Amino acid sequence: MVAVRGLTKFFGTMCAVNQLNLDIPRGSMYGFVGPNGAGKTTTLSMMTGFLRPDAGAVWVVGQDVWKNPSAIRAKIGILPDRLRLFDRLSGQELLTYTGLLHGMDKATVASRSADLLTALGLAEDGRKAVADYSAGMTKKIGLACAVIHAPDLLVLDEPFEAIDPVSARTIADILGAFVRDGGTVILSSHVMGTVEKLCDHVAVIAAGNLRAAGPIQQVAAGQDLESRFIDLVGGVEKQGELSWLRPSSA
Repeated sequence: MVAVRGLTKFFGTMCAVNQLNLDIPRGSMYGFVGPNGAGKTTTLSMMTGFLRPDAGAVWVVGQDVWKNPSAIRAKIGILPDRLRLFDRLSGQELLTYTGLLHGMDKATVASRSADLLTALGLAEDGRKAVADYSAGMTKKIGLACAVIHAPDLLVLDEPFEAIDPVSARTIADILGAFVRDGGTVILSSHVMGTVEKLCDHVAVIAAGNLRAAGPIQQVAAGQDLESRFIDLVGGVEKQGELSWLRPSSA
């Protein structure tokens, strides 16, 4: 589904992503993990056409992302980090606007919008301005916008952040069904338990470099994913002296 070759990005003299090579199979739930500042969001932005790389290339369904961006956008649904939406619109209006931007007819947009609002527990809030949504509700309407055009590939940056357990189960079920039907999901998260539970493949990036990639069991190498992740990215950082951090009654 996705092939990445030599992907590189500098910000000034800092190399945020360094010669990254990655293959993401069609029909996989692919975890993309790394510590803060590892280059995850930068990589995903380059893979989806939001940020131009300094070197390298990305192919989605056999097409170069940067040579044919219009064709690729129709194939990808994106839930970015630090999501910004037209939040003066209601949830219903935002979904309608998004669907129409994708060239869908009004009847299909209306039907799918209703389905998504119901599935994600937002039916009663569909006429409320997105600016008045909670963080979790905003994340869910962003996910609805990402899937309304039925893409082949979903790229989701922290899709479970601020999501309650009931909604998280619903979203996991939706994504699982999407993958079983042949869709592909790239899922970035800091929660190793979520990645280990949902994903069949994982890539670990640190300091802009790919440390490991492949099936979960192969990357974990006999450990739980969190322990293996810590080993791959350099172990637990040594903390400074905080002996003063005690309750006043101690």
